[in-house]
Amino acid sequence: MAKEWILNSDMNRFQLNFKRNVGAVSEEIRKCAPHTIDDWREYYFSKVKPKEHIEELGRKLYIKITEVISAEVEKVTEDDCIEYMYNMVINRTFDGYMTEINTIYGQLQEILQVNIEPAPDEWDRLYNVDFFIKVKKINILDCKSSLQEEFLISLKYSKSNKYRQRHIKYLQRSMEEKCFT
Repeated sequence: MAKEWILNSDMNRFQLNFKRNVGAVSEEIRKCAPHTIDDWREYYFSKVKPKEHIEELGRKLYIKITEVISAEVEKVTEDDCIEYMYNMVINRTFDGYMTEINTIYGQLQEILQVNIEPAPDEWDRLYNVDFFIKVKKINILDCKSSLQEEFLISLKYSKSNKYRQRHIKYLQRSMEEKCFT
C-alpha cells in the first residue's frame, strides 16, 4: 500500500502519466475497444507508445524517487513536521473557514436565495458533504429531470475560484430545472 502511494504520488508529481508522456490513454482505449488486456497491450505498444518508452518512464520515476524524493525527505526536520501540523490545523483551517463563510453564506446563499446549512460532522466524514439545502417539498411530476426522492442537495466547497464559479452555475441551473415548490 505504501509503495503504491509513493509510486502514484510521484508519477503524478513529475507528470509522468500526462498525455505528452503516455498518450491520450482514455481516448486510445476507446478507439481500441479491447476484449482482453492483451488486445490493449498490443494496440498501445503498436499505435500509441513503444514498450521501451514506458520502460524509460519507469526508469525516470525510479530516479525521481531514489534521488530527488530521498534528498527532499532527508531535509525534513522534526520542527518542519511540528510547524506543518500547526499550520494545517490552525492557520489553514481558519483560512478555509473564512473563505467558506464568504463563499457559501456571502455569495451562494444569496444567489440561490435558499438557506444553506452546515452538514453534521458524520456527513462530512462519511459522505464528504460540507453543506446541504433542505427542500420542503418536491413536485416530481412538474420537474424536467427525474428526481425520484431527492431531499438534500449537497454542496462541496472548493477553494479554487474556477471550480467555485462552475459549481455555482451548476447549482443555479439545477435549482431552476428541478422545479422546487
